[in-house]
Amino acid sequence: MLQGILLFAHGARDPLWARPFLDILDKVRSLRPTHEVDLCFLELMPPSLDQAVHEQTRRGVTDLTIVPLFMAQGGHLRHDLPVLIDALHRQHPALKIRVTTALGDSPELLDAIAQWVITQV
Repeated sequence: MLQGILLFAHGARDPLWARPFLDILDKVRSLRPTHEVDLCFLELMPPSLDQAVHEQTRRGVTDLTIVPLFMAQGGHLRHDLPVLIDALHRQHPALKIRVTTALGDSPELLDAIAQWVITQV
């Protein structure tokens, strides 16, 4: 069983916007060298979630975790993502897909952000 991780971000018109997400990608790849780890986007930037899942399954991934790099469970995660996941289940019925909570739902991350904020004041 080959495990995959997809970091799922919103996307933007400005390619510089993706820089922190590419840094996260590099860090996760170094921490999980036994996993296939990729970054994909909801809109405006390639690859899309569908394209990234297709690529991971082509490389043999059978167990996939999608990690939304969003600060909150907004409409994209509550409405758009479930539709995309349903389509992925139909396209890849043998693929086990798990979606984590949004990045911003992590108490540890929120604590780290708060600590960073107070160091800036």
